[in-house]
Amino acid sequence: MKETEDSAPLTDEEQVTFADLGLDGPVLAAIRDLGYERPSAIQAATIPTLLAGRDVVGMAQTGTGKTAAFALPIMQRLDLSQKTPQALVLAPTRELALQVSEAFEAYAARMKNVHVLPVYGGQGYGVQLSALRRGVHIVVGTPGRIMDHLDKGTLDLSELKYLVLDEADEMLKMGFVEDIETILAETPADKQVALFSATMPSQIRRISKSYLRDPEEITVKSKTTTNTNITQRYVIVSHQQKLDALTRILEVENFDGMIIFVRTRGETETVAEKLRARGYSAAAISGDVAQAQRERTVNQLKSGKLDILVATDVAARGLDVERISHVVNFDIPTDTESYVHRIGRTGRAGRTGDAISFVTPRERYLLGHIEKATRQQPEQMQLPTSEDVNNTRLARFDDSITAALSESERMNKFRDIIAHYVRNHDVPEADVAAALAIVAQGDTPLLLDEAEDARMRDELARVEGRGKKTRDRDGSEPRPRRDRSSGAFTAYRIEVGRRHRVEPRQIVGALANEGGLGRDDFGAISIKPDFSIVELPTTLPAGTLDKLRDTRISGRLIEIKPDRGRPGGRRRDDDEGGYRNDRPRRDDRDGFSRGDRPQRDDRPRYSDRADDRPARKPRHKNTDR
Repeated sequence: MKETEDSAPLTDEEQVTFADLGLDGPVLAAIRDLGYERPSAIQAATIPTLLAGRDVVGMAQTGTGKTAAFALPIMQRLDLSQKTPQALVLAPTRELALQVSEAFEAYAARMKNVHVLPVYGGQGYGVQLSALRRGVHIVVGTPGRIMDHLDKGTLDLSELKYLVLDEADEMLKMGFVEDIETILAETPADKQVALFSATMPSQIRRISKSYLRDPEEITVKSKTTTNTNITQRYVIVSHQQKLDALTRILEVENFDGMIIFVRTRGETETVAEKLRARGYSAAAISGDVAQAQRERTVNQLKSGKLDILVATDVAARGLDVERISHVVNFDIPTDTESYVHRIGRTGRAGRTGDAISFVTPRERYLLGHIEKATRQQPEQMQLPTSEDVNNTRLARFDDSITAALSESERMNKFRDIIAHYVRNHDVPEADVAAALAIVAQGDTPLLLDEAEDARMRDELARVEGRGKKTRDRDGSEPRPRRDRSSGAFTAYRIEVGRRHRVEPRQIVGALANEGGLGRDDFGAISIKPDFSIVELPTTLPAGTLDKLRDTRISGRLIEIKPDRGRPGGRRRDDDEGGYRNDRPRRDDRDGFSRGDRPQRDDRPRYSDRADDRPARKPRHKNTDR
C-alpha cells in the first residue's frame, strides 16, 4: 500500500516528470500543451501502476488530480482501431461525467479520431444512440443511464478493457451500489479496474474485494492551500438562476477586472453574449480560440478596454492580469485542483482578491472538499436584493447627474432649451427633468421590480432548503425537513415498489440524475408493495416530467404520474420505506442475493425493435471475481 501527501515538497528523487512515469507520444505532448509540468502525488503513484496493468484502489479527495491519474494511462494504451467501447468511467453526477469527458478530450488533443461520449440522464437518447452506433472509444456516464443502455441493448461492453469507478462513496450515498455491481458483473472478467473514493465505507470495500484483482492501494492526503489574500464566498442558486444572479452581483460588487469560469467551450460565448446584451464589456476565450485572438483579448483586459473575461480552465492557464479583482465560478469545478487554479487568477503579488462561486443544491457537497483543500471555509453570501441593486443604480444615477452639472457650458445651452419648453407647454421644470431621465434611460427600467425580487427569493428558498436539518442514516448530506402544509409539494406515483427491492435513496439518485433535481427537491417518499409515492416540487417544469418518464429503477420503467390517491378519500400512507426511514424491512433484506434481481426478459431488446439493426452481442458475465 502506497501512502503519500499531495502538494508536499518533493525531494530530488521525487522530482519526476510525466515522461518518467511512462507517458510518451501524443499524450505527453497534449499534457505539455495544457501546461502540466509535474505530476501530483496521486498521478505519480497511480499512472505507472495502471500502465503496468494492475488494478488500483485510490483513496484521494476530490481535487488531487485523480482524473488525469486514470485518464492518461487509458489514453496511452487506447486502440483506435477498436470501435466498441474500450473504457467505461462511472461517475455519480452529470456534472462530474461532463468534466471527466472534457478532460479525456483535452488529453486526446494530439490524437486523431478519438471519440469520447458522456452518457447521463436529462440528455436525449438520440444523441447518445447516434454516437454509439458510429463507434466510441471511451464512455463516461452515470450508473442509471448506463443501465438503461444495457437494458436496451444499445451499449456493447463485451470488449471493455478499462473500467473506472470515480467518487465511489458519492455513488454509494446516491443509492447506485446495486447498479454498479450489475454493470461490473456484466463486463469482461479480464478488464482492468480502478476505484477512487474519498472514504472507504464497508460496501465500497466489499466491491473492491469482489471485483478487483489484487489491487494496489494508494492513499493520498491533500495539502493544497490558497492565497489568504483571497476572500472566498459562495451563493446557492439553481442552474436557471445563474445569469440573473451574476447580473445582480456585477451591479453590486465594486470590481475592476473579472474572470468568469464556465465548464464548456460553448458556454463561454453564450454567457459573454448575454452579458454584452446587458451592457457589460465582456469577451470569451476557450481552447478553440486562436493564440493571436487570445493575446488581443488578454491585452484588452489588461488595458481596461475589456472588463470581463468568460473562460474555460484550459484557456485561462498561465493568465496573469494585475487588474483582476474578482473571479466568479459560474460553474463550480468538481476538481478542487481546478478550483485553486481558478481563484489564483486574483489576489496575486500581495493584492487582495475576491472569489465567488455559484453552487447548486446538488453541488453543495463540494464545499466540504474545497474547505479541506484550501484550509479556508468559504463564506455564504446572500444574493443581492432588489433594494441593494436599486440603491446602487440610484447612487450611480446621482453621480452621473453630479458629473453633468460640472459641465457649465453645456448646462447653459440646455437651460435655454428647458426654459423654452416650460414657457410653451406650461409644465413644471421638475416634470421636464423626469421626462428627460426617461428619454435617457430608454426602455430598460431604472429600478428592479420588487415582485421579481420576491420570486427569486422564493425560488432560492426552495432550492436552498430552509429549516432544521438532520443527518441521514446512510451518512449522506443532511436533508431539510419540509413544511408539508405549505403546498410546495405534489405527490407522484412511480411503478416500482418494495417487491422490486427499491430503497428511497435509489429513487432519489435515479430521479436526480434524470431530471436534474437536487436533494432538496424531494419531500416524503413512501414505498408500497408494487409502487411508490414521491413528493416533488409543485412548480416542477413540464419538461422535467417528460425526462423523468424515461427513467428506470431496478430495470423497470417508472411511468411517473401525479398520484390521485383513493377515490373519495385520503390516500393511506404506510410506514414502510418512508423517506426518513429509508432502510428496507429486515424481512426484505434477509436472503437478498444477486439472483433475486428483477428479470428483464419482458423488456424490448435491441434486435427486437428493428430488423435492420445488428443483433446485440452477448454480455460477458464476470463469474470469477
